[in-house]
Amino acid sequence: MRQGRAHAVHNRAQRSALRTAVKRVRAAASAAAAQEAYHAAVRVLDRAARRGLIHKNSAARHKARLAAAVKKLK
Repeated sequence: MRQGRAHAVHNRAQRSALRTAVKRVRAAASAAAAQEAYHAAVRVLDRAARRGLIHKNSAARHKARLAAAVKKLK
């Protein structure tokens, strides 16, 4: 029970960090800032998929959509 609660808190924090990383890419004003934020978001997404926080296909879908958004800014 105690471990479950601790894991839930940890997972919630990790999901929050993931969503924040994705939002930073979408909110970036310049192409350079978006590119930098994209690389950070990819690291977070890959780590989340590796640890089972999200499915690997979900991570791939997020990365593809973010890459398209960054490409559009250029």
